[in-house]
Amino acid sequence: MSFTTAPKRTGIANLPLHYGKVPPWLFDRMVKLARGITIAIVADFGSEEMLRRLSHPHWFQAFGCILGYDWHSSGVTTTLCGALKEGIKGLERDLGLFIAGGKGRTSRRTPSEIESWGNSISLNPAPLVYASRMSAKVDSSAVQDGYQLYHHTFLFTPRGSWTVIQQGMNEAKRYARRYHWLGETVTSFVNEPHSAILSEVRGQALNLVASESHPARTTITDIVTNEKPENVLAELKRIKTLHLPSHHYLSTQDLHPDSLSRILISTYDRQPNDFEQLLGLKGVGPKTIRALSLISELVHGVAPSYRDPARYSFAHGGKDGIPYPVDRKTYDQSIELLSKAIHKTKLGLREKKEALNRLGKLRRRYKV
Repeated sequence: MSFTTAPKRTGIANLPLHYGKVPPWLFDRMVKLARGITIAIVADFGSEEMLRRLSHPHWFQAFGCILGYDWHSSGVTTTLCGALKEGIKGLERDLGLFIAGGKGRTSRRTPSEIESWGNSISLNPAPLVYASRMSAKVDSSAVQDGYQLYHHTFLFTPRGSWTVIQQGMNEAKRYARRYHWLGETVTSFVNEPHSAILSEVRGQALNLVASESHPARTTITDIVTNEKPENVLAELKRIKTLHLPSHHYLSTQDLHPDSLSRILISTYDRQPNDFEQLLGLKGVGPKTIRALSLISELVHGVAPSYRDPARYSFAHGGKDGIPYPVDRKTYDQSIELLSKAIHKTKLGLREKKEALNRLGKLRRRYKV
């Protein structure tokens, strides 16, 4: 069973922000079970297939449930990734699977961790570091949906295959949004690159990686390479005085042309060839991209997409039909896969029994 092809969106998942830490007794067991399941999957299907499954939001969510974590909590992302990283510690070379990054300050060590592993296994780390940096840059600057990134986990193999799982939070709405990337399906970092985005709350977002944003990406790049910085700043100051319609997503309230002067001069001097290069430049962040998007739309008449890219849902549905009726086929496949994996692991009898009991309860609960 392969998860290379992304499924259609089938419903909505609640991912409310949950604060606090997972109890040590539970996390210790999650580490052991995550290790066992990973060993079983890699042994049968290979490390690349493990990346594919983790990049699939439904499978990831089910994995977290099997490990005993709340299915609807934002904490499933950080806790599962942390348990997985801890679980395979010392086994990375044998499994051919390496994990870098994590939550908060740990996420900022991702490049150095990738470089350390790459150098030790004779793998050029530069493309992987670039993939890590660009995936974070896209989800913080090119996609502006109101969620601030606070978690970034980067998984890769000795062959250079990779997956990114990162999450952002919106404290005002008290919801989280998880972004999945699969390297083998990414042909462009700035044109529909995601494997999936899982979120309960959908709305309007500045989405410069949507396919329909291609003209805007070209126009934005032309603005910073062909127009002198002083002219761009003059346009920004003029836009500042405009009264935008109430339905307009981009606001001028936090637009400060003077503070963007240094960045615009720097980008003009470096002459990026395309939008991806522009996005990758140091100092080019959400405010710069937002300002250039306004000029593209209001001055040049080329609007970016405001389509919210979130489109995936909770794995199996609910018995009451919310968010949709139980998908029994997918449910059975998940249970069969995970039951087989658990049986093949070298877990302690207690952990193995507890895991199988949870599977049995899921079967009885939904009568599948």
